[in-house]
Amino acid sequence: MAVPKKKTSKSKRDKRRATWRRKATLQAEKALSLGKSILTGRSTFYYPSDEEEEEEEE
Repeated sequence: MAVPKKKTSKSKRDKRRATWRRKATLQAEKALSLGKSILTGRSTFYYPSDEEEEEEEE
């Protein structure tokens, strides 16, 4: 017979949500930082533009 699960405490719920939000915030900061470095041209990464890809195909 089915037995109802125990209720999760608010502190456990809040801790889990805080971890999830912290991870999302860190990823957002990394993405913003990478975007800024690409726009300023100081990036160590190389992203070919659409024009460069078309030239290589021809």
